[in-house]
Amino acid sequence: MTPTYGDMSCQELVELVTDYLEGALPGDVSRRFEIHLHDCPWCVTYVEQIRTTAKLVGRSSAELEQLPGMDRLLDAFRGWKRDALPGTR
Repeated sequence: MTPTYGDMSCQELVELVTDYLEGALPGDVSRRFEIHLHDCPWCVTYVEQIRTTAKLVGRSSAELEQLPGMDRLLDAFRGWKRDALPGTR
């Protein structure tokens, strides 16, 4: 059984974290989420870890797109993969 703070369990919070960070939760659910966070230090840590991970992944993708020669690199990888698989030549 997972802990419950307010009327939301830690498990429910984990299931909703992406929608919360994207601002996609209905107002009443968002308030329940925030009440839980107010009282649960473990979930505060979890939400911050997910937020940080999302920022790093987003930044990495954006930075990769800006690298000189990225198109050539992707084309070479696609060619290597195609040539490496039997029956794809």
